Amino acid sequence: MASEMTIQANYEIGAQFDIETSSKRHIAINGEDNQTGDSPMEMLLVALAGCMGISVISILQKKRQDVTAYQLHVHGVRATEHPKVFVEITIEHTVTGHHVQPAAVARSIELGETRYCGASAMLGKTAQITNTFQIIEAGE
Repeated sequence: MASEMTIQANYEIGAQFDIETSSKRHIAINGEDNQTGDSPMEMLLVALAGCMGISVISILQKKRQDVTAYQLHVHGVRATEHPKVFVEITIEHTVTGHHVQPAAVARSIELGETRYCGASAMLGKTAQITNTFQIIEAGE
């Protein structure tokens, strides 16, 4: 059965909206300045980072990799013409841990991108998404 979500956007002032999510959280979105809210396009990258991060870390945990820290850096390049969609996105994964296996990280990213992360699947329809990773051995 398909799952459903409902979002409510309430206009505030200028180009700012207060967005209430289906989980009753509030997010400020602003199309003019980023001082009073995030832009909708930034939020797409936020969603991608969260979706990939959750997917990858849960797979690494199932693979019993000893991860002590995990960071994603997402960079998007937009088209110059409207609607200015993302055309290139790079995701740099930095995994810190004890004896983390490169093959496990690579496979976890691949599964996140191709099977578990809906944001990646959708954004991949318009953007070339490139994932890279580095592993840092944690100190004692």
